[in-house]
Amino acid sequence: MSVQRGIRLNNAPKIDVLIPAIEKDLTTLPLVIDNIRRYVKHPIGSIYIVSPVSTKIRKLCSRKNCIFVNERSVLPITKNEIHYQSSRWNRSGWLYQQLLKMNGDSIVKAKYFLVMDADTVLIKPHSFLVEGKTVFYCRDWSQPEYFNTYSKLLGMKAPRPRSFVTHYMLFDKSKLSALKQKIEAVHKLPWYKAIISNINKKKQFGFSEYETYANFMYTKNPGSMVLKSSMNKSLNVNASSLKEQQIRNLALKYRSLSFHKRKIYSKAP
Repeated sequence: MSVQRGIRLNNAPKIDVLIPAIEKDLTTLPLVIDNIRRYVKHPIGSIYIVSPVSTKIRKLCSRKNCIFVNERSVLPITKNEIHYQSSRWNRSGWLYQQLLKMNGDSIVKAKYFLVMDADTVLIKPHSFLVEGKTVFYCRDWSQPEYFNTYSKLLGMKAPRPRSFVTHYMLFDKSKLSALKQKIEAVHKLPWYKAIISNINKKKQFGFSEYETYANFMYTKNPGSMVLKSSMNKSLNVNASSLKEQQIRNLALKYRSLSFHKRKIYSKAP
């Protein structure tokens, strides 16, 4: 997949990028980074890769001009302090990664930052701020438990105009901070402890950072948001095996491709 610089929007605000990753993401992460630079129509400040200590990921950061962030510096807790599992599954690391994203405002410098999952590759141009409004990419299904947790965290029902779980999202630092302050005000706990303690740990999919932030934003000011269909395609192949012509063909119908290695996250019946 070749890389070229995308066309930037005139006067578009500069954004930073935050990508949590682990070594298993190295098959997709180089393409994720390259295609952010190719297809995001904003000036990009810094790209931060948040990871456990990893020589391989550090080398990739050096090669791709990204900033390596040790995940242990982001939160007051570690993954080992989260106990979210059953005899059949373990979601502790999955939840920890979501909490890392939600504290991205403590890492980045720009007012806005794009959070990108390390297994999702953009294949068409993306704008995230248009005429003062934030663009949210959406899909039509979600996990019901996400909204149960939202109600417990914020003391109100989620408006749920559509699902916001589309593997990437633009965050406004000040509004993300307001969300965390609201959670703390409701529960009299640090926001991350409130999230951990309010998840139904008998359910595999108990919390979504994307659903929580975007529904909070929609509750505050739906007019400040533009909702677009994500048109994301999940593929069960190695990302590096795709040829440029295959990408172009897929881009006729889709905006992004996800190379999920987990099989359990599938559409609810």
